Amino acid sequence: MKMQKTNFIFPIFFLHALAIQAQADTLIYAQGKIISATTKEAVIARITYQSEPYGSKIGFLNGSTFNFPLYDNDKYSITVEAPGYAKAKYVIDPTEANTDRKVIKDIELGLPISAEKEAEITRTAGKVMRLENLIFNVGTSKIEASSYKELDKVLKMLEDNPNMVIQLEGHTDIVGSPSLNMKLSQDRVDAVKNYLVGKGGSKTRIRTKAFGGTQPLSRENTEEAHKLNRRVELRILQN
Repeated sequence: MKMQKTNFIFPIFFLHALAIQAQADTLIYAQGKIISATTKEAVIARITYQSEPYGSKIGFLNGSTFNFPLYDNDKYSITVEAPGYAKAKYVIDPTEANTDRKVIKDIELGLPISAEKEAEITRTAGKVMRLENLIFNVGTSKIEASSYKELDKVLKMLEDNPNMVIQLEGHTDIVGSPSLNMKLSQDRVDAVKNYLVGKGGSKTRIRTKAFGGTQPLSRENTEEAHKLNRRVELRILQN
């Protein structure tokens, strides 16, 4: 008796589901809580996480806990900010995952450090710091008056370290004309330099460099990502 040949056909959606499940089974997750270093109580914070080293994958959370996947098993940096606390930054390493494929890291937030201590920490040659409270009028290089306190900290750092040479580096988002973005980033670092020089800073110790949108921290097309990309950074060249 001749046996009849049977063909088994797996629906496409079933195979796709299997592929998704296989990917989920290999993902590693970062989980943790945000707590006060002094009271050990939960702290509601703004959490930004991005893959290292280029920030090609980025996400944002608000709350006292976090839980996100480490896609491609990349290392991720996580930055935590909350009113009344010093900003904290950590690196999540997938090689530290437990048997449940989770990296557990609770983050404790301390009290803000003084401007003097901050200057001490950031005055090492090669260090790069973002000028967090530097605000420009939208689409222009005009510095808002609320930013002067931040720039005065930079001026004091230069005064306290007479051999220090810094470079102001301007970055924009990746929206619009690349040439206009490059010009805007140059205009903005020039405006910062002009403020510092006008308050007594030395021209020869303050250099500028424009990057436009060529070094984004995120390539996502969201307003949060655009805000992250728009920045002026201070690089210490010599001390």
